[in-house]
Amino acid sequence: MRLPKLPPFHTWFPSRWRNHNLMFILMTIELPLAIILLTLTGIASHDLYRTKLWQDGADNGFNSNPNEKLYAAANHRPYKTPIVWSSFITEYNLVLGILSLFIWITKIPVHVLHMLTPPLSAFIHAGLIAVWIYSIRYQAGPDMSDPEHPQPGPPWYITKKCSVAAQKNDIHYCMQAKALFGFSIIIICYYFVVLCISLRNCVMTQEERDEMEELREERKTMKEYEDFVLQTPGIPMTGSLPMRHPGQMPMPMPMPMQMPMSAKAPFHQVVTRSTEGSSSDLPLRQHFSSPNPRRSMHQESAETLSGKQAQSQTSFVTTSKAPMR
Repeated sequence: MRLPKLPPFHTWFPSRWRNHNLMFILMTIELPLAIILLTLTGIASHDLYRTKLWQDGADNGFNSNPNEKLYAAANHRPYKTPIVWSSFITEYNLVLGILSLFIWITKIPVHVLHMLTPPLSAFIHAGLIAVWIYSIRYQAGPDMSDPEHPQPGPPWYITKKCSVAAQKNDIHYCMQAKALFGFSIIIICYYFVVLCISLRNCVMTQEERDEMEELREERKTMKEYEDFVLQTPGIPMTGSLPMRHPGQMPMPMPMPMQMPMSAKAPFHQVVTRSTEGSSSDLPLRQHFSSPNPRRSMHQESAETLSGKQAQSQTSFVTTSKAPMR
């Protein structure tokens, strides 16, 4: 059983933006956000301040102590580092910073070439929102590894002022971690705005559907005309049909031109010439022919034309030699 052919993708979703330049404006806003996030995640990589903030919170009694994993290893007890203080979230944020800037660089030429369609943009930004929400979740993750100092909510550097740090050198590290958390939320909001605009452009209006239907009819008419020209001899192949405006009746297809009678002349001349050339091979043709053979039509017309030209030249010379009055 043969399945029915599905309609083209562009009949469901449009392939162009209603405002093409709006995406360039949004990309201009996205660039500083991507650079700031890449800078902050790059600074935080390789455990620059993660363990220091963990220890500072333990000194203030806000969370567990990083030395507990050493005590657990010494006592042969299993220990799982809280995700908020693990190296995974630091490396994960660095990958997201690189990915965000790479996608921004890629979107520019793709959008210039009109290949960044609204459905593709919605898919990309929905994925970016998902991975950044995952990052936000673990940046603000709890720390319940120490029953005596539980941390049910976000870490202290997010919920409290950085001035409460036990070590004054950790204040600027606290501000960097707080800034990373804040810009992560900002870029999620930005991606959500772009996602909404992309989804809005994915919904076609009735006017856009009518325009797409007219363009589809024009392409179909052009295709039929090209097939008709290729199958019918005598019709010159043109570049394209005359374009019509929306609402205008389609142009009628030209009828095939009838071949004139003069079109058979070359073939007739070839046959006549070949017949005349073959008659010279007959040995008795000159013996039984009349002494004054009839000249061909081509010879008579050529002699008449040359006689008229000579007469016109003679009259022109006589007129030019006449004396001026």
